[in-house]
Amino acid sequence: MAASSDVHVRICGQEIIKYDLEIKALIQDIRECPGPQSELMDLNSRVKEKFGQLRLRIENLEQMAKEQDKETDKLAILSESESHRKQMLSNQTAWRKANLACKLSIDRMEKEELLHGGGASVRQRKTTKESLAQTSSGITESLMNISRMMSQQVQQSEETISTLATSSRTVLETSEEFKAMTGTIHLGRRLITKYNRRELTDKLLIFLALALFLATVLYILKKRLFPFM
Repeated sequence: MAASSDVHVRICGQEIIKYDLEIKALIQDIRECPGPQSELMDLNSRVKEKFGQLRLRIENLEQMAKEQDKETDKLAILSESESHRKQMLSNQTAWRKANLACKLSIDRMEKEELLHGGGASVRQRKTTKESLAQTSSGITESLMNISRMMSQQVQQSEETISTLATSSRTVLETSEEFKAMTGTIHLGRRLITKYNRRELTDKLLIFLALALFLATVLYILKKRLFPFM
């Protein structure tokens, strides 16, 4: 059971790291978002969803810590969950700053278009958008690759849990069979002891009967052969 608990804790930690990386990637996308406002709103919606998932997994980790038998394990997991909470707060701060910077950038670009207009401004904004999109795409792809690797590790850990559960069931079944065999052996031993005692008693009774028989025969012979005695 302890091994299974350790695997659950490790899987939970890996999922927290995965959500943390996904949030960082989305925050980077917000920093480099060229607009419009609808795209920024979509990114913020995805960030909120990831924060909700991250917060839930951190709470799960804290609950696992409370269920630990050893105080050292409990404190270690609580320390890890506290570190994840601090990282989450740091991400929330970075998210707010990225939103502010993005909104200011979008407002500035819109004002420049209104003030200057013309093809040059449009081309410049298009080039800026393309450059930002390429940079954002590269960073996001790298972070998502890491996220996929973490997902694979989570899957492998889940398979390990399944294997451990199967092994645990096998051990329990073997233990039950061993207990049943032990009971049968004890019962056989008691029966053998009982039969040995019965055999000894039977031999003693036979010996006493034989002695009584011989004594009777001797008495009869004595009376017949030596009636005067």
